[in-house]
Amino acid sequence: MKSKRNTSAGDALATSRRAFLGRSAMVAGGVAAAGVLSACTTASGAGGGGGGGGGGGTAGEVGNAAYHDAIKKLVKARTLSIGFTPPIISEFHNQVESAAFGRMAELEEAYGIKWQWEKSAPTGNFDAVEQQVRIVQTWASRKLNAIVVCTGANFATMQNVYTQAAQGGSNMFQYNQPVELYNTDDIRTVSNIGYDNIRQSGFLAGKFIGETLGGKGKIIQIMGPSGSDWSKARQTGFDLAMKQFPGLQVVGTADGGYVRDKGQTAAQDLLTRTPDINAIYGENEDMALGASQAVDAQGLKQWDGKEGIVIVGADGVLSGMQAIRDGKLTASIDVGSVDQGRAIVDTVFHSVVLGDVVDRVVNIPTRVVTKDNVDAAEAYIQWGNSPAKKY
Repeated sequence: MKSKRNTSAGDALATSRRAFLGRSAMVAGGVAAAGVLSACTTASGAGGGGGGGGGGGTAGEVGNAAYHDAIKKLVKARTLSIGFTPPIISEFHNQVESAAFGRMAELEEAYGIKWQWEKSAPTGNFDAVEQQVRIVQTWASRKLNAIVVCTGANFATMQNVYTQAAQGGSNMFQYNQPVELYNTDDIRTVSNIGYDNIRQSGFLAGKFIGETLGGKGKIIQIMGPSGSDWSKARQTGFDLAMKQFPGLQVVGTADGGYVRDKGQTAAQDLLTRTPDINAIYGENEDMALGASQAVDAQGLKQWDGKEGIVIVGADGVLSGMQAIRDGKLTASIDVGSVDQGRAIVDTVFHSVVLGDVVDRVVNIPTRVVTKDNVDAAEAYIQWGNSPAKKY
């Protein structure tokens, strides 16, 4: 569904109640023409795979001026307090936050809602989960309206933390979590905004490698910390793709800790032992970019479209987009940092402010980014990371 027209924030109307607060996500520079629209403004609802934008309304459509005014009365110019805690400060999570700011600014202009935004993340590495538990508990004790979490902590621990926070009056939301591994009925959050790591990330990476190499070759993997739920999910998807290409062989795997320097070290070690490889799968973009540095340091050839080492990452960060353009990364699985950030805000607004029953799992679209479509992908992320206001 294409957006009918651009609208001002004061005319934030759409063709369904689910999407009435969605403004057109069309931006300049050809992004809309490429079909890159916010998943959260589709008339079919947040997370719809169509990638369409909610268009401006006209009299007689759901979301007309009277309905718009009624929403402003429900908002009552209230201030909504949100705590945002990623597992580690990184480029990806910063992109999610910036996109959230952009959506918050739109809703503030349209409906008069005010925002109190707090961000806190564990210091050190991805495994510093005890700090994150304390962050959530502190916010819950202060009764923040909504707490938004992406965590490396184990499932059972966090469900208990979420339950306690909810009992204290805070509404708990997760983002970017591998909820496809969990029984949805056991997840004690209002909603979980992200994507399917198995089908929408790991599988896509393996399929791209298989197709690019013509179904034959040797692969090394740079994965997250042992036991990470993301690693489990993405590995499951990658293995599904490998079954379609029996001529591919994984000859080495190492832990890159989800950070660039550890990814580089892990790749250097594997390349020293097995230099005759054809592809590297970096489970996230930082590790893939670290592996790219290791390939260069070893004097090995990067993929040029015909030969060399294929390197695939996952996240979709601006530094990865530039690396693709520079020939230092073959492809990335863009998991929608912009759409996740906007969906977080929309879901919290629907649930906490309007009292709507929202989806327990909101899966936004993902896609493989290569040199063929990197311009559109990069432009959309840049738009999402240029909010009208920061909080």
